[in-house]
Amino acid sequence: MGTRIKIDPITRLEGHGKIDIFLNAEGDVQQAYFQVPELRGFEEFCKGRLAEELARITPRICGVCPTTHHMASGKALDDLYHVDPPPAAKKIRELINSAFIFEDHVLHFFYLGGPDFIVGPTAPKEQRNILGVLGKVGLEIGGQVIAIRKKVRAVIEKQGGRVIHPVCNLPGGVSKGVKPEDAEQYKQLADEMIGFAQFTLKAFADIVLANQEYLDLIVGDIYRHETYYMGLVDQNNHVNLYDGDIRVVTPSGDEFVKFKARDYLKHIEERVEPWSYVKFTYLKEIGWKGFVDGKDSGIFRVAPLARLNASDGMATPLAHEEYEKMFSALGGKPAHNTLAYHWARLVEVLYAAERFKELANDPEILSPDIRTIPTEIPTEGIGVVEAPRGTLFHHYKTDPNGRVTDVNLIVATTNNSAAICMSIERAARKLIKKGKVDDGILNMVEMAFRAYDPCFACATHSLPGQMPLIVSIHNDQKEVIQKLVRD
Repeated sequence: MGTRIKIDPITRLEGHGKIDIFLNAEGDVQQAYFQVPELRGFEEFCKGRLAEELARITPRICGVCPTTHHMASGKALDDLYHVDPPPAAKKIRELINSAFIFEDHVLHFFYLGGPDFIVGPTAPKEQRNILGVLGKVGLEIGGQVIAIRKKVRAVIEKQGGRVIHPVCNLPGGVSKGVKPEDAEQYKQLADEMIGFAQFTLKAFADIVLANQEYLDLIVGDIYRHETYYMGLVDQNNHVNLYDGDIRVVTPSGDEFVKFKARDYLKHIEERVEPWSYVKFTYLKEIGWKGFVDGKDSGIFRVAPLARLNASDGMATPLAHEEYEKMFSALGGKPAHNTLAYHWARLVEVLYAAERFKELANDPEILSPDIRTIPTEIPTEGIGVVEAPRGTLFHHYKTDPNGRVTDVNLIVATTNNSAAICMSIERAARKLIKKGKVDDGILNMVEMAFRAYDPCFACATHSLPGQMPLIVSIHNDQKEVIQKLVRD
């Protein structure tokens, strides 16, 4: 008879999830299931609301990644109302988004993913946290992490109105411009951001890459899948976190397709499984072949490593140097090493800092022309940005009065959900043998999902907007007198 191993709850992520690992009679892994038991019904309860409210409602999906939801919603509203924001408005939005990508990636490295390397993948679980990281790197560095995130988040608050759930985006632009004195502060902060990003990359090289055991984990076979990769790119096929075309490359690195945001439904399909509230996306042209990788499978990946794989480089010089270093060390493009997501994330920290500096120094960002007032009847709008966790789609439809009739949100983690399931099962199969399992091994199984920096609250939506429900009504004697079932 086999054995069931349960990891519930899984740790150091946003949202809730659990892992069930089933062992056969020999003690080897027969099956591993990754489940998300929570449900967020945003696609349903947004219906009937005025469209312009969605830029304030949808960021409430999550307290970790609300800024990019606000950006995707703002772009969807522009498209919905058939209006093009002024250049200054677009640059202000991208400035805010760059600040957010920077601080969110830093958060993940030091607080969530970093403990697996800085403290150690099999270290005692009470040490695998930010306190354990501080014990390794020192309180001074810990203070620098807190300080730089505080300063960068202050930019989001000043320009976005709120640091957790920004409110600046309106159909056709933004509600607040950049003052000259603020731009000067942003320029100074940008240099600090670049310096901190370079420091963090050096720390990764010194602590992780210089450790042969860690390097073997990154380039080894436990955490590896050959999939398609997706990300936004500019006209030069360089990474762009705010705008551009959506590019997909094959497991061998060839361009598979490049398309506009408005065409996403021609290329992406969603499906559900009965054991999780997370939906699973795949490339429509190839089709769903199950939880398998390879060129014949429609599964693709998003987020930092995928974005770098789907591009021909970074659009800023320092980040491009690090991009070249990373792929050289990993043996070329595309890199299929799941743990290399951590490395790619730090390359993007540097890119976000450099892009923030470019925008802060752009005279056009000071223009008072920050909104084009909509004049056309709203119909349908699609907005796409790169969230820290990958490509994010917002799609709205309204009646002629601007009341929402349909909402579709394909969130970054949804795009990675199939790959996350595969990564967890592969790690479990490689690590658990003959029934030998301990806390360190189970943490290494968790490392398979943690590399993606998943956001499961964002990613959970039911189809077609309902969930199974059983309501039992009891009398004062605790006897069931009526049962209501919806399935």
